[in-house]
Amino acid sequence: MNNHTQKSQGNSILPENPNTGVAYDKGKLRDIWLAGGCFWGVQAYFSRIYGVAETTVGYANGKTGNPSYHELNITGHAETVHIRYDPGRVSLKTLLHHYFMIIDPTSINRQGGDSGVQYRTGIYYRDEADKPVISSVVAEEQKKYKDLITVEVKKLEHYYLAEDYHQHYLEKNPGGYCHVNFDTLENTKPKVDAAHYRKLEQDEIRKVLSPGQYLVTQENHTEPPFENAYWNHYQRGIYVDVVTGEPLFVSSDKFDSGCGWPSFSKPIDDDVIVERSDESYGMRRTEVRSRVGDSHLGHVFNDGPKERGGLRYCINSAALRFIPLEEMEEAGYGRFIPLVK
Repeated sequence: MNNHTQKSQGNSILPENPNTGVAYDKGKLRDIWLAGGCFWGVQAYFSRIYGVAETTVGYANGKTGNPSYHELNITGHAETVHIRYDPGRVSLKTLLHHYFMIIDPTSINRQGGDSGVQYRTGIYYRDEADKPVISSVVAEEQKKYKDLITVEVKKLEHYYLAEDYHQHYLEKNPGGYCHVNFDTLENTKPKVDAAHYRKLEQDEIRKVLSPGQYLVTQENHTEPPFENAYWNHYQRGIYVDVVTGEPLFVSSDKFDSGCGWPSFSKPIDDDVIVERSDESYGMRRTEVRSRVGDSHLGHVFNDGPKERGGLRYCINSAALRFIPLEEMEEAGYGRFIPLVK
């Protein structure tokens, strides 16, 4: 085992935890398991991302049951952090982007000053719906490196809690070893706070939506191409969820894809979009839904403009409400005006 001689991050300079005092509904939490080297710093880092309700450290996907810390180089388990997060406050995509900020994804069995199979990098999941999101982020990150990303992506086989003294180690041991840089935690508050919007009941939704809007957002229908409100609409402003008013896209990220539906290179914030695997109609696609309203919006594809990131969010006009730039302030969207270029 490594003696953890690398410079300490130190409890005295750990950022404040934005989750302190937040009342999380445990019934709504989702799970992901991340291995990124010594789990002390990884746990302290992810505990401080807004929307992360709970974390533990443990040992994942090895060859034996109930391993101890001092035999990991034999059992093959990875030091792993179990993250329970509120998808209404932070998305899996955002968590994974933070993960790649604190690891060397091309290194094999080594992170920071530690080496050994227990320090390998890995993303482990249980929900199959998470797999396309993970694959998308890994592919996006690969574009940043010449060498191949070696982070293993696997279904979680098993996870055993580490010994008590490892849990929240840096909280209990000021000056403890840590290979993680916490600087990227400076702006973890979401651009769009889900608390400002609410999901409507079905009887309310029927009252506020037209029949066509209801079919698209609530029953996953697709409107005809070239016969919808915004496919060739390029006025400056913001596009919000037609059901809840949650901000989704800005006109600056809209482009003409020729598909007949509104196309955007990115959402206003990754956290406002929920991605799901969609195998309907004999196709494999990634559906996108709104976070708070759970409205069906459309799909995301990898054939967008490369200079804009390579993604194309193909969205039904019926799922959107457009607010012109000159009306954004009065409508309560003034803070997003700088995003409209």
